[in-house]
Amino acid sequence: MIPLELAFVEPLGRLIARPWAREVTGVAIDSRRVEEGDLFVAVGSGSDFAAHALARGAAAVLVPDDAHAALAAIAGEIRTRARARVVAITGSTGKTTTKDILAALCRPHLRTVANEGNYNNELGVPLTLCRLETDTELCIAEMAMRGLGQIAWLASFAGPDIGVITNVGPVHLELVGTVENVARGKAELIESLPPGGVAVVPDEPLLEPYLTRSDIEIRRVGPLPEVFPLETSYTARHQLQNTLTALEVCDVLGVPAPARLEVTFSPLREEEHELADGILLLNDCYNANPLSMRAALAHLVERAGGRRSVAVLGEMAELGPGAPGYHEEVARIAADLGVDEVIGVGPLARRYVSNGGPWFATAAEAADELRGLLRPGDVVLLKGSRAVGLEAVAAKLRG
Repeated sequence: MIPLELAFVEPLGRLIARPWAREVTGVAIDSRRVEEGDLFVAVGSGSDFAAHALARGAAAVLVPDDAHAALAAIAGEIRTRARARVVAITGSTGKTTTKDILAALCRPHLRTVANEGNYNNELGVPLTLCRLETDTELCIAEMAMRGLGQIAWLASFAGPDIGVITNVGPVHLELVGTVENVARGKAELIESLPPGGVAVVPDEPLLEPYLTRSDIEIRRVGPLPEVFPLETSYTARHQLQNTLTALEVCDVLGVPAPARLEVTFSPLREEEHELADGILLLNDCYNANPLSMRAALAHLVERAGGRRSVAVLGEMAELGPGAPGYHEEVARIAADLGVDEVIGVGPLARRYVSNGGPWFATAAEAADELRGLLRPGDVVLLKGSRAVGLEAVAAKLRG
């Protein structure tokens, strides 16, 4: 991190500093990750771990008056001192994988910092910015929302130069009510851009009312071309669409496209595992909504290539009063695509298997019973909302 004087931190709460400390060179909120010279910010019950943080070499501990505000203030100050360009990425699906793809494209050419995993909220975005060094040239910051105003808040201290929206779909409807409000929330990123900034957006009618600024450049990402411009280590169509988005950002940054791109995606996304009896496991269980379900099911059928396709689908969370209908829609999509077997996990997932197909109340039950339902050569997809915990099923299948 670019060094930050303790005099800047002191007004943000109760500061416990070593006598010799005048500045900090990193920020941590988990005492187990503290390195020498760091500032440990005690979030929640974090003050209980102040002694541990100091023992690990922290220069100071801050017990903030408001943890989110303190982290935002620190991150914002680091942002103002950095010379890096900031790319902010939001969207209903594909934020993390688009970030992974963009980082893989840019790292060979620019000194790049990108958020770990899906560090994309009021804690994750500041922690990402606090990894900026004086020689960092690019910062890629994924931004998530659960309600209106949250993207605007994150952007207020991240100061993005380029704003990316991957797509708009029915997510977080319990909090925002309508897909139109999802678009409104994502579009806060466009409003946050400075004059001369660049917005990279999909061809999405719901975003059009927010694309009227004449002081920024707006780049629209079209559908997949018949011949993709580079070879990739992955083949899912939705990831190729995310790659097109990342390539558009690279064009803005002046980063050339390689002939072949290798990407290691964040855990529980696009994982493939060969199991016993020739079974192929597609583990994409980090999260799910109607958009990502459709994409994952299409990839399952394509990847199966005539082999028996089995979709183990957890319920989708935060869809509000329309949740049953969205689950029934996913069932219809699976049938239309020709998925051979659908297995539901979770109460709402009964809607996937209304014809009496296999259903389990919990991931633990599914983990115990699923292996007996599979046949040699099957291609199996795991996909569901994070709360369902389908990673337990993946762990059991992998032995």
